[in-house]
Amino acid sequence: MDSSRDSVIESTPPPAVSSLRSRFEQLAVDASSSRTQFGLLSVEPLSPRPRAISGTPETRPQHGHLRSASSSSDLNTGVKRPPPPPPPRVSIKPGIASASPSPSASPLLRPVPIPNSSPSHLSAAQTGSSPERSLLMRADGEMPSTPTLGGVASLRNRFTSSPVASPPRTQTPMHTPRQSINNGLPTYHPDYDLVDLHTPALPPRQAKSIDSSSALGNDLEQISSPTEIPPKSPHVQNHSPFSDGGDSDSSPTSSPSPPLPPRRHRPPPVPATTNNTANSIHQQQSSGSIISSSSSLMLASPESDDTSIDFNFPKANSVHPSRPSVVVPPPPPPRPKTNRGTTNSDSPSSASSLQIPPPLPIRRSTAALLEDSIHPPPPRLPVRPSTATPEVVVFSMPERRPSGFGRLPPPPTRTIALGEKLPPARRPPTPSSEEDSGDETDLRGGGIDQLPDSSRSSRRPPILDCFTYDESKIQVPAHSGLVAVSGFHVAVASHHHLKVFDLSVSDSPIWSLDTKSMHMKDSKITSMDFRPAARAGDRGFFLWIGTKEGHLFELDVRTGNVTASKHAAHGHCVSHIFRHGRSMITLDHSGKVLIFTADEQEDVQLASSQPRVFRIAEKQEFAKILGGLLWTSTRADMTGSAPTSKVPIVRVYDVFIPGSTGRSVQPTEHVGAVTSGSILPSQPQNVYLGHEGGFISIWSIVTNDGIPQCIEVMKVSASDVLSLEGVGERLWAGGRKGMISAYDVVPRPWLVTNAWNAHPGLPVLRLATDVYSIEKLGRLTVVSVGRDEQLRLWDGLLGSDWIDQELLKRESSFSTFRDLNLLIVSWNIDAAKPDALTHDAANINFLHDVLSSVDSPDIISFGFQEVIDLESRKMTAKTVLLGGKKKGNDDGKISEKVTSSYKRWHDSLVAAVRLAMPPNSPYTVIETENLVGLFSCMFIKNTERASLKDIAITTIKRGMGGRYGNKGGIVARFTIDDSSICMINCHLAAGQHHVRQRNADVAAMVEEKSVFPVVGALDEAVAYVGGGDGSMVMDHEIVFVNGDMNYRIDYRRDPIITAIQAGDFNILVTHDQLTKEMKFNRGFRFRSFSEGPLTFAPTYKYDRHSAEYDTSEKRRLPAWCDRILWRSREPNRVKQLHYQRWEANVSDHRPISAGFTMTVKSVRHELRAVAKAEVHGIWVEHQRQLLLAAKEYYVNQALI
Repeated sequence: MDSSRDSVIESTPPPAVSSLRSRFEQLAVDASSSRTQFGLLSVEPLSPRPRAISGTPETRPQHGHLRSASSSSDLNTGVKRPPPPPPPRVSIKPGIASASPSPSASPLLRPVPIPNSSPSHLSAAQTGSSPERSLLMRADGEMPSTPTLGGVASLRNRFTSSPVASPPRTQTPMHTPRQSINNGLPTYHPDYDLVDLHTPALPPRQAKSIDSSSALGNDLEQISSPTEIPPKSPHVQNHSPFSDGGDSDSSPTSSPSPPLPPRRHRPPPVPATTNNTANSIHQQQSSGSIISSSSSLMLASPESDDTSIDFNFPKANSVHPSRPSVVVPPPPPPRPKTNRGTTNSDSPSSASSLQIPPPLPIRRSTAALLEDSIHPPPPRLPVRPSTATPEVVVFSMPERRPSGFGRLPPPPTRTIALGEKLPPARRPPTPSSEEDSGDETDLRGGGIDQLPDSSRSSRRPPILDCFTYDESKIQVPAHSGLVAVSGFHVAVASHHHLKVFDLSVSDSPIWSLDTKSMHMKDSKITSMDFRPAARAGDRGFFLWIGTKEGHLFELDVRTGNVTASKHAAHGHCVSHIFRHGRSMITLDHSGKVLIFTADEQEDVQLASSQPRVFRIAEKQEFAKILGGLLWTSTRADMTGSAPTSKVPIVRVYDVFIPGSTGRSVQPTEHVGAVTSGSILPSQPQNVYLGHEGGFISIWSIVTNDGIPQCIEVMKVSASDVLSLEGVGERLWAGGRKGMISAYDVVPRPWLVTNAWNAHPGLPVLRLATDVYSIEKLGRLTVVSVGRDEQLRLWDGLLGSDWIDQELLKRESSFSTFRDLNLLIVSWNIDAAKPDALTHDAANINFLHDVLSSVDSPDIISFGFQEVIDLESRKMTAKTVLLGGKKKGNDDGKISEKVTSSYKRWHDSLVAAVRLAMPPNSPYTVIETENLVGLFSCMFIKNTERASLKDIAITTIKRGMGGRYGNKGGIVARFTIDDSSICMINCHLAAGQHHVRQRNADVAAMVEEKSVFPVVGALDEAVAYVGGGDGSMVMDHEIVFVNGDMNYRIDYRRDPIITAIQAGDFNILVTHDQLTKEMKFNRGFRFRSFSEGPLTFAPTYKYDRHSAEYDTSEKRRLPAWCDRILWRSREPNRVKQLHYQRWEANVSDHRPISAGFTMTVKSVRHELRAVAKAEVHGIWVEHQRQLLLAAKEYYVNQALI
């Protein structure tokens, strides 16, 4: 070569970056394997195009061209895929130049150092080409020829400054990608140097093996020209794949070319090694379409003027430089790697016109490029990570620089690969305030509100008065005691002992026996029952007894003698003995059942009768004959994975049909284990089973297939149902707290007609009906046994309640009546002081106006809430610690220990009453009480003071589970004449959705036991209802409730405000929580109460000293929180005079008031006694009819 060319070659070799190789190296080396002759390749004129573009598999120009260097990051994967077909060739008129800016240097550009063995240097001025335009050349000065490939002719303008004649070349077909990949193995050719050539063609030559060490160079010096890219490999010129040509502005013959369309697929990556340069050339040479699609994404816009690029290359084996901020569309999602190497285009040109750039495909529009963009550009990382599996990536975009694209969409923050599931929908924000704390579960889905209504039940115990001696002295051991009752005779057994009582003779046992005296030594009694008898005189006197050892014996309770026995009748403990018709059934723990059946006109003979054996499941805890079938269940037979979802298995056997098999049935809902069972005489077609958890399941025994079917499950108690017995029209149930409740099962939910404390505080273990008492006593006796070791006998016909109901119908015949006026004022004052009632006529005149709303009221009751600031810990603590209670305070003076807030309001109310009422009609304070913000003050006319008696006042705490008084009530009661009146001032749980908590507060106050002391005088009992003694709220004839009940409106704020402004309160009433609970919730304890029509605007929540509803951030919904309700045993004895609100605005609530006229009675006890005697005579006849009906039922059930 000549010296002019040697001056262009850098004397200082560049660094050997082994991982950065050019695809043109691979092209040249791979092509050289099929060449045998060498020649020089002519240099084309400079072009603004960043790289040569390969074309379609059509006829190629016969000018050898090389492509610019590609990144080794494109070659770091060994798996190769077949490329897609190249884009169609579209010609562009030559000469249309576009000044394309040169974007920032791409990280895909890799330096190719010049080895130290370079023979010469060429000057750029001499050749018209920069060193980056140099081509491959043999070390001896000759250049091997390469096959003609598509797009090679387009490189001539880049590497020649003047037309150079070149001999015609033989056209060589383009290699297919799969034929030229060469299995991805790298090949090395150290015997080539980078030179700038003017020869037009490359003669073919044979590829050579090289030593990889010769391909490494030293550090690269800084290139003076901003577009000079020193090569790293001795094989190929290094050119930026993102550059439009560093010297395009200075070359008069250069013709700019627009960017190419984006490729559809990336080439199969090759593992990154230090010897992959030759392989990259081979890959590009053989598969032009593979490397022809991504470069168009990196090209700068032709409208930009910036064409200079500065490159600072690291040393060999150094870390890759960071990516420049080049704005590019994202690669297609299926490809794990993005190849941003050089791009080939189909650009044929004439061999004679080397000065003109070849035609290029038409640049695709920005919109088309964006449509192909799926993923955002990768982050700025030194090494691009392999993404074999698509994943959701969240990253920040690097700083953008001006690029060729006029407009790009904003980068997404989340990418979801194809086939991946969409993320779940974002939840709405959770409200933070108490007022919007979220919806609760349905109130009627279970709980206290669904329980039977007991507000009108009678609490009078149905005492049986037919015995000469009381049964209370009979002791029954709690865990081992057994009881059998027949008329006056009561047999109690425990372990080895047996006692027999005759309540017509004495309350002491008439026989005290043990198993040793009955010739059953060391036998433990485990079951007993009376056997049937053919003769009426023998019925209810022969007692069958079973022992733990399996023995059976019969005892005559009249004489105390053992009349028959059968040793070892069972091989295990006899757990149950039943009577059915003229048969006796015994059952042991192993499941063996013996059926003893009597012969015609004879009784069952224990010793001589041969029993029939029947087998059932063993160890049945519950067993009872119901409807002629043996119903059994055990706690072990529970199905379900969790304790709350277990369902008991009930097995039903027809033991009276030989060879019959049992049937297993289950309730329709999740209930506890079976504890008891019974049949209701009024509904003999149904069987009722009691369960743990307070449930009763109802079974129909009249079915087509004869298999019992569960038709309903009722929740009747918050605790377990331990015992169950059907008596007349009522179903009796015993619970864990000693209460026995009688249910009317016809309505839904059931009604509690009677509820009394049979065994105070302890479980009711057993309930049973003594069917022999119908003949022996003329009564229907029900036996209860409790954990308190007491035996109680009750009137199954509930005669006392029937007499009371009849007396109420005749009350007008022995009572006189008069009317009294009552005024009730309720206000949540929000810690306001009486002195605040100023600056406005509504405030100043409030007390006077409200006291004048009722003409001369006989009783005035003020009920205030939040007298102190409940958010002030100091005030509440002072009230809790120092607030004294003065129940039955006769002088009406408030306690000196309470805070000054209560004292101020007390004095203000006293003064207001004195000023508003006539001087000749003074009033007296009869009751005052406070409870952590609650304050009650009651006045009565002095003229009515003499008729007032039995005054009592107390508090019920409901805050923090009943331990704190911020929520709760002040309960006061008194009696005027013979009418009892109870008044409650309450503050219930707050919160828009806390309906259940408010209902629970109501139930706790209404059903609280022993709220007041029991009335001692017998004649005062006529003032109370339901057999009560005045100790509970519902014992009183008339009950008034006022206060901040906090029931809200379930509606949106804007429609509420609109309805208020329009005065349309009816639409709001339909959404009022309290109205809905009273109307639809049958278990609601205020369901039996009444309220006047709501004809005034909601009283909550206002801005203080304003007529605007809450304008704070919470913007609480307006609601009728402040209410006044009442209940009367006789509804016509209470009439409401008015129900309105007042406009005092010193609080966030508006005060309300209600006026009433109530009727009180005075009983003339002599006339009442006469009426009671008449009613009792009627009852005797009615009782006889009921007993006849009951006897017929028990005969049909084969119990008699």
